[in-house]
Amino acid sequence: MGIWEAVLITVITAATPLLIAGMGELVVEKSGVLNLGIEGMMAVGAACGFAVAILTGSTILGILAAVGAGIALSAVFAFLVLGLAANQVASGLALTILGLGLSGLVGAGFVGTNREAVPAIFIPGLTTLPGGALLFGQNPFVYASLAIAFGTLWFLSRSRAGLTLRSVGESHVSAHSLGLKVLKVRLMAILFGGACAGLAGAYLSLVYTPFWSPGMTAGRGWIALALVVFASWRPLRLLFGAYLFGGATVLQLHAQAASIGFPSQLLSAFPYVATILALVVMSAGRRSATAPGSLGTPFVPDR
Repeated sequence: MGIWEAVLITVITAATPLLIAGMGELVVEKSGVLNLGIEGMMAVGAACGFAVAILTGSTILGILAAVGAGIALSAVFAFLVLGLAANQVASGLALTILGLGLSGLVGAGFVGTNREAVPAIFIPGLTTLPGGALLFGQNPFVYASLAIAFGTLWFLSRSRAGLTLRSVGESHVSAHSLGLKVLKVRLMAILFGGACAGLAGAYLSLVYTPFWSPGMTAGRGWIALALVVFASWRPLRLLFGAYLFGGATVLQLHAQAASIGFPSQLLSAFPYVATILALVVMSAGRRSATAPGSLGTPFVPDR
């Protein structure tokens, strides 16, 4: 394996949880709901996935537990913002705090416990080819993230259900007047976003690390939120943004290893600074608003 191939594999590894969580949030925001609770859902998914995988010895059950935990927490958020029409920003922040607290509680007995990472796929005759490990030797989560990305692109641009979701996000009043079930559409979008956040959390604790420690999400949920804006709510741009941030993460790690003379704290902050700069550049070059028209606005049906 060449050095550039190894670097690209590392970039993909760092970008995968951002891509999964970001795609889930993109669908949620396309429906007109702003969920700031990704960080909390990822943390709960990471804790529950790791705990169940350790207790049962099954990676599959661990992944299912992580996805289920993300869905359960997103259902709480849906009850608040859809059932009670609560403020979405406040509810999302509360969800993050709740999720971080629950993850610490669930994972308290597993701190420091190690587990063998989910292995990468090996295809004889293909993985060993030049560049083969990059295409055919990735972790199953990587292929799942790409499937989610291109599936989301197809869903939003080609399917009738995707058109309905985008209509609800652009104007829930008009959609309701046409007979579309606004609350049902938003509920399904929120649950999908929770499932993606839980899956991203499972990747962190079962593949990327693989162990459990408090705070292991390290702000990735917030980065996923920023990537949705960076991508102008477009799946392909979000795919590019996730790998851009993955590259920035790998760059700062290599810079720290090379001891180039900068403080380690400054180098650790580099990926987040790069994301902020990318958001500024994208916003400066965009003259028209691209966010869904009803984003962040509660919907209360009048009939």
